[in-house]
Amino acid sequence: MDIERFLAQAGWGGAQREPLAGDASARRYERVGGERPAVLMITQPGDELQRFLRMTDWLAAQGFSVPQIYARAPEQGLLLLEDLGDDLVARLIGADPAREDELYGLITDVLVALRAVTPPAGLTELDGRGLAALTKLTEDWYPMTAAADLSGDIARAFEALDDGQRVVSLRDFHAENALLLPARQGVARLGLLDYQDAVLAHPAYDLVSALQDARRDVSRQTETAQIARYCAMTGQDNAIFSAIYACLGAQRALRILGIFVRLCVAMGKPRYLEFMPRVWGHLDHNLAHPALAQLRATVMAAMPRPDVPLIEEIRRQCATRPIA
Repeated sequence: MDIERFLAQAGWGGAQREPLAGDASARRYERVGGERPAVLMITQPGDELQRFLRMTDWLAAQGFSVPQIYARAPEQGLLLLEDLGDDLVARLIGADPAREDELYGLITDVLVALRAVTPPAGLTELDGRGLAALTKLTEDWYPMTAAADLSGDIARAFEALDDGQRVVSLRDFHAENALLLPARQGVARLGLLDYQDAVLAHPAYDLVSALQDARRDVSRQTETAQIARYCAMTGQDNAIFSAIYACLGAQRALRILGIFVRLCVAMGKPRYLEFMPRVWGHLDHNLAHPALAQLRATVMAAMPRPDVPLIEEIRRQCATRPIA
C-alpha cells in the first residue's frame, strides 16, 4: 500500500502534506491537511511500531491524552494520527519562562496519576541489571581516557538504594514530547508523545527525565520544588527518593552522552553535540550526592569533560563509524 492510497482509504485523499521536524529516530512525520488535520507517521514495520500501538491503546484507556489513531497499516509502517497541535511544553516555556512552574507542575501531576494505574502486561523491568546494560553504550562510544566499569558502578549504586517501587515509565519523557491541550481537563491537559519504549522503572526515572532535560535548562528551583511536590503527593521520604533520583539522573546523563556521540559518529547527526555540556552539568550535579561517591570517582578518572576541543574532535569523526 503506498502512502497516497493509505490516505485516500482513511478519508484524507488529496490532502496537502508537509514535513514535521523529526527526532533522533528513523521515524518521519508529515502534517496532513483537511477539515480534520492529522499527522502521518512513516516508520519501519516491526516490534517498535507494535509497542507504540499497544502503549497508545493502553494510555488512552487510562484517560491520558495520546494521539487518537485514525488509520493504521502497521505492516507498511504507516499510521495516521490525531494532530495534537504545536503547543509543546518546551515551546511554551521558551515563549514565556514564567510558565515553567505551572507546566512542570502539570508534568508532575501526570506522573503521579501514572503511578496510580496498574501497569500493562509485558513491560520490561528496568532494574540494576537493566540500567547497567543501558549504560554500556557509553563505555562503547564516549571517548574514555581509561577503562571504566561505569555500568557495574551504576548497577551497584542503584541496587544499594532501590526501595523496590516500580511504575510505568514512558522513558523519553521531556518537554519536547509533551504538549499542552488547554481545552481538556485534569491530567488530560498534557498530550503525550514518543512512549513506545515504556518500561517498568522506579518512579524517579521519568521525573528526572523531565526535570534534567538534555535539550533545555530547567531551573534548579523548579526541579527542587517538583521533587518535593512529587514526594508530598505520593508519600515518599524526600531524602531516600532524592538519592535514587540522583542515581537515575547520573545513569541517564551517562547514557545520553554516549547516545549523542553515537548519533554523530555512527549516524552523521552532529547537532546533538551542542547539548553535551548541559548533560555533563546534570551528571556533575547528580554525582555530588554522597551515595554516588564510587561512581563519581570512576567517572572523573575515565571520562573527560565535553569541552569545546573534545566536542570538535567528536565532530571531526562524524559518520566515520557507521553501524552495520
